Formats: sequence, C-alpha cells, structure tokens
Amino acid sequence: MSVASAGHYRCASGAAARLAYSDAQAGHVVSVDTVVTCHRGSGSLRPGHRAGASLGNGTAVIASVGSAFPDRSYSQEEIGALLGLENRVVKKLLHSPHIQRRHLYLPEIDPRTGRARSESAAELHAKFREGAFEIGSRAIRDALDAASLSPADVDYMMCVTSSGFMVPGLSSLFSRELGFKRNLLRADVVGMGCNAGLNGMNPLVQWVRNHPGRAALLVCCEINSAIYVLDETPRTGIVNSLFGDGAAAAVLTGYRGNGTGPAPSSQAPGVLDFESFCIPDQWAAMRFDWNAGAGKWSFFLDRDIPYVIGFNIREPVETLLKRNGLDLSSVTHWVLHTGGGVVIDSVKLSLGLEEHDVRHTRSVLRDYGNISSGSFLVSLQRLLAEGCASVGDRGVMVTMGPGAQIETALLEFGQAKT
Repeated sequence: MSVASAGHYRCASGAAARLAYSDAQAGHVVSVDTVVTCHRGSGSLRPGHRAGASLGNGTAVIASVGSAFPDRSYSQEEIGALLGLENRVVKKLLHSPHIQRRHLYLPEIDPRTGRARSESAAELHAKFREGAFEIGSRAIRDALDAASLSPADVDYMMCVTSSGFMVPGLSSLFSRELGFKRNLLRADVVGMGCNAGLNGMNPLVQWVRNHPGRAALLVCCEINSAIYVLDETPRTGIVNSLFGDGAAAAVLTGYRGNGTGPAPSSQAPGVLDFESFCIPDQWAAMRFDWNAGAGKWSFFLDRDIPYVIGFNIREPVETLLKRNGLDLSSVTHWVLHTGGGVVIDSVKLSLGLEEHDVRHTRSVLRDYGNISSGSFLVSLQRLLAEGCASVGDRGVMVTMGPGAQIETALLEFGQAKT
C-alpha cells in the first residue's frame, strides 16, 4: 500500500516522513496520526484556496523545448577522483545507480595532486557567467529553431537561475549578445532553487494568453559546479555528488483558435493551470550558507527533505486536478523535477505512479544529475520527442525546492478547445 492510500495528510516533520516512507515501502498502512500535521497557515491549504490561476478562453502553448550542456561529461567515479570525494557516505552516493554521468565545467587538473584545481570565489563567479552564456545561448537557439523563430521574434524573456548572481542579470546578457529586440520585456528569477522553472513559467503563461500571436521565452540556466565547495564534510560532498550543469529553454505562444496566434501542433501541450504549496516548517531544509573558512557560499540539503516532499506532494496535485474536474486517474503524462533517486521514489510512492510514469525523469537524472530549475523541461523535451502524447491527454508537471516549495502545472496536449 502506498503512502497516498492512507488517506489525506499534510506537512510532516522530517523524521516522521522518513519513518512513514519506510513503512509504506514495506507495505504497511500509514496512519494520518503518524505524521505531525502543520498548523493552519503553515502549509495546509484552506478549503477553496486557490494558489494558481486557471486559464480562460485563450490558451498558452509550449511550442518547443531546447536544452544544452557542457561538452565534457564525467562518470561519477571520475568526479569522485577529480574532486577528492573520500567521505564514506559520499562515496556510497557516487556508486548509486541513479546517476551515471554529469556534464560539468571542472577546472584543469593540478599536476601536484592529480585532482581538479581549487577555484577561488572570483573564478567560480567567472565560470558561472561564461558557462551560463555558453550553454544558455545554445539552449535558446535550440528552442527557437524548433519553433522556427529567431531572437527578434521573442517579446518577453524570463531567465531563471540559483547558481550565480549577476547585475545586470542573465536576461540582459542574452538580450545584448543574441540579437533580441530593444523593446524586449525581460525578467530574472534568482535564488528560488529547483522549483523556480515553474515559478518563471507561470507569468509567461498569463502574458501569452493575453497577447495572442506573440512569443515568450523561458530560460533556466544553472552552472551548479560554480557552487561546489571542496572539503571532507558530507554536507558539501552530497551536493558535489548530485548536481550537474545544464540549461533548458521553452518557447510559449498564445492561441485563441480564431486564427489569432500560431496554431499548436497535434502534440504541443497547452498549460491550463498552476498550483503552489509551501511548507514553511521546512524553510531551512535546503539553503545557502556562507562558509567563512572557504570564503564561498555552501549549499545544504537536509537528509529528510525527500520524504517531506513525498508526504506533501499529493495535496497540491489533487487540488490542481480537482479544480479542473479531474483526479489522479485522469493524468496520462508526468513530468517531474529530477531531485534525486530518493526524491523520485518518494513522489512516485505518494502519488501511486508506475515506473513508466517517471521514465523520463529517471533518464534525465541518470544522464545529467540534478540540473536544478531546468530539469523538468529536459524531461518534457524527452516526452515530446517520444511522440507518445495524443490529443486530449492530460499531463502534470511538478517541481520542488527551497522554502520548502512545491509547484505544479496542468497540461493538455493537442489542439486547444475554445
């Protein structure tokens, strides 16, 4: 029996969520009383509360998705050796089958140690800027080419990142270097973490609905190797064993079915609705701290956060579906953030999904590791390339990250009804 079959539950403490997850894996019924529920206003939704905005007559369509990665990829064994990851816990993670390779911008090898040379904070910042521009530009061109568009056709660009900070931001850099028009609307979402791709997509969806015939571009660009700190602690080793570098971009267009706006293809997903869910009791579970000894920012992941996400994932998903007259059985396609093997397992168990439902999420994690905000777009790209979606199929996209925050979006594939 899955966690989901135990009935309605809300926010759980980390230890309680981990215990209940273990019981559910063993086939035990999980009582609602097993978890510590949130107080009102601390993650539970009020009846009728609506975090997302349902779409009206217009339809926002994801016309294309593109992605790009550093040219050099490494096996987990190679990364462990190059970064000197000797901690017992970290070495166990490196041998996990969930991740096989990651594409990274690693520095040259120090001939004295045979390991990757240590990078200063200034060098890491430069790596973020240069790497983000390189793979971000390639992802943008990939997405625009797939939609038969050029930078001059884009009216609104939203850039998302949590692995570096720039002023002006990435949207300004891409606008200047890639030939976008001068009256381009642009915005940057910085520091929201792995869930932020859907946070960036939400306003673009609303905008293209209200501006049919115009195009918006979402760009998620993460150089996670620019946040690596090299020491012997499990904290930094876990981060260094999980995250990869990557960029993804999506073109969104508005369509109203009356000849206004480009008509979507038979498999293009329309974005129908969003739902958000915050777990403030877990605010510190995923965060950046300043490491004074290293002179760098250091990312922290609580070991129990995968189980907390699993325990809370069902509520926003069911709220999203119920508002649209649907339930879990109505969903044909699932696009999940590749948070890690245990995160995928926990979400899969909570929602009662089959392994087939998470095949693209698994494969993106296997091939690239966790690439943060853009990983769900790469999973969507693989789903679209598979060509298995039929007109009228429903899909759900799910991302999760610091806050702790869960974001969801409802898709419908094919020609939009008006």
